[in-house]
Amino acid sequence: MRYPLVDGQGNFGSVDGDPPAAMRYTEARITHFSLDMLNQIDRDTIDFTRNFDDTLDEPAVLPAAIPNLLVNGASGIAVGMATSIPPHNLAEVIDALQYLLKHWEHQDDVTINELMNYIQGPDFPTGGLILQNHEQNDLLAAYATGRGKITVRGRVSLEEMTRGKSRIIINELPYLTNKSSLIERIAELAREGTLDGVADLRDESDRQGMRIVIELNKSADAEKILRDLYKKTPLEGTFSINLLALVDGQPRLLTLKQALKVYLEHRIEVVKRRCEFDLRKALDRLHILEGLRIAIKNLDEVIATIRASQDTDQAKERLMKKFKLSAIQAQAILDMPLKRLAALERKKIEIEYKEISDQVKELEALLKSPTKMRLEIGNELAEIKARYQDRRRTQIVSLKKGKEAHELLTVQDVTPAENTWVGMTVDGRIFRTTTDTAPRTSGKEAPIILLRVDTHQVLYILAKNGKCATLAVHVIPGVDKPEEGAVFHKVCSLDENDLPLRIFSLPANTSMQEKVIITLSKEGLIKKSALADLPGPSSQPFILAKVNEGDELVDALISEEDTEYLVTTSEGMAIRFSGSEVRSMGLVAAGVNAIKLPKGAGAVGVIDLKSAEEILFITSDGNGWRENKEDFPVQGRYGQGVAIGKAKSGAKVVGLLSGKKNTTFTIFLKKSAAKSLRFDVLPIGKRGASAKVILEIKIGDSVENICKAVDDSVRWNEKKTTKKGDDAEVKADYQQKPLI
Repeated sequence: MRYPLVDGQGNFGSVDGDPPAAMRYTEARITHFSLDMLNQIDRDTIDFTRNFDDTLDEPAVLPAAIPNLLVNGASGIAVGMATSIPPHNLAEVIDALQYLLKHWEHQDDVTINELMNYIQGPDFPTGGLILQNHEQNDLLAAYATGRGKITVRGRVSLEEMTRGKSRIIINELPYLTNKSSLIERIAELAREGTLDGVADLRDESDRQGMRIVIELNKSADAEKILRDLYKKTPLEGTFSINLLALVDGQPRLLTLKQALKVYLEHRIEVVKRRCEFDLRKALDRLHILEGLRIAIKNLDEVIATIRASQDTDQAKERLMKKFKLSAIQAQAILDMPLKRLAALERKKIEIEYKEISDQVKELEALLKSPTKMRLEIGNELAEIKARYQDRRRTQIVSLKKGKEAHELLTVQDVTPAENTWVGMTVDGRIFRTTTDTAPRTSGKEAPIILLRVDTHQVLYILAKNGKCATLAVHVIPGVDKPEEGAVFHKVCSLDENDLPLRIFSLPANTSMQEKVIITLSKEGLIKKSALADLPGPSSQPFILAKVNEGDELVDALISEEDTEYLVTTSEGMAIRFSGSEVRSMGLVAAGVNAIKLPKGAGAVGVIDLKSAEEILFITSDGNGWRENKEDFPVQGRYGQGVAIGKAKSGAKVVGLLSGKKNTTFTIFLKKSAAKSLRFDVLPIGKRGASAKVILEIKIGDSVENICKAVDDSVRWNEKKTTKKGDDAEVKADYQQKPLI
């Protein structure tokens, strides 16, 4: 279900078609979503009827603070009629309801097109794609008439393998498609020879998501195989929409507008009956409070009347007659405990009387004003949206003019490029945002790397040991929060011991002849490789730079051939040299020496000086320097360099950045949350000066890393921990450290 109504424990079936376990092996409870479907059922909001054997009362319909029929869908077959309502995104449906409420007085003028500005189309829990041809809008026709068909397709991409082979990856299936049946059908077609070129078929799905892998031979035609898969398997199909529902006990074929209107009319009736119920309760309580107030004002007479009476009934009659009270008021006075006669208790009665009086006025005003009634419904819907809204899972694709669905095979072919943010957290979780809004770059959840890409680009994840993995951006899990991302080795071909250093992205199938990638190792080896030599999306990692035993990469950047580099060491030395002194090498080379290192020192970073204006250095104690690039003389490669400045005893240079005075960067600390600052937090000075305070650091804390708020290096130190549980496994907990 798109929004589950039952929270189950145990085996409740699977997408593979596995049957659920028997009732004695499972437990279940209703979800918070279901509670809102039942909310206020005890306030006379709906009618109850007798059940099938006349032994119990059951609700004729639920109060339904949530439009469940549309958001969860429904399907069923009866005699001579059937219904097939697809699930929709809750936030989109509520936005459409709010629009209809806003234009309630002129609802006849509201068109389906206006409502579809909010409800894009069905949103299936299994994701997938909905394809629409350019000249025909199947969704518009279905929502306008209540009946129609749409084309649905799984999410498919191609990956390169070694030796010129490729493979097909299926990450999402059409709604209601059985994964096991799909795999069996593909295997059957491969055995029959219909899918010529399939070498292997595997199901690699796990808790991180679905992943069906179809490996192809070197001579296989991937496009032909994809067309056959769409044509002969459930990977592509049609979904029938039939908005048939019971309205006042009668089956009616509804348009989208009518379905929304019927729900709002139901909610208006529910809120009206709820207000009437609350008003009756409030008036009853107000009546009793009025009697108690009379008793308090005439306390001595009331006590004397009660003491002079023979029994309770006589006292009740005398009170009613003497003070003109009703039977209920008189009984309330008799039932009032003596503690209510205290001064504070008497004051509480007055306060409650005022509160109930105000409540009565509000309820009466609400019942008299249809506008206020609709406003109340709108506020309740806004609360539901804030509580349960989530991102859309199914992508709706309108094909361009002249394009047919059978011509567009992979996700990149079908879907337009969407801007998004890709990043990685300190604990090694890679994520992709669901919107074009960047996540926070400070605080405990700040990503240690963040770059803006589009979904058609290729992502490269470079590890400290020189290995590099590639994957398409669109296969990275889309999440709302960075901490919800997937562990990097679950998404790409790197192992959990291949600690990521840097992430960068390139446009797919684009020549980058004029660009190079520079890597720097801790032992001071710098290497230049052409970006054109990098492979595309692949299932296998490749070696970007050879790393000698005992060494590791500390930095990497993309630059042009004609530039200058500045390399910095942990001991506060820096060398500037021309990029022409580093010749381009093959992917498996180790590189050449960049700077001479004294014993115990190590390189910490490299920057491209061509576009740099100012350079920021930071030390482990939170101090640093902000200097102009002209302060560093051009030297020959593999010299000792010049001193950056004077650091405090024991402090090491952690890293360097280039930018302008308004460039934002993030400081990651050993114990405290990450801090986001600007270059101009530090005054610009001359090379060789003493380090100045950038950030006050508590005793025992230290700077672990520094990076730009967008698009900079990622560095970790491995620390093994064991996760206990039924699926106990050893995972890496990645912590930052100064590169010394």
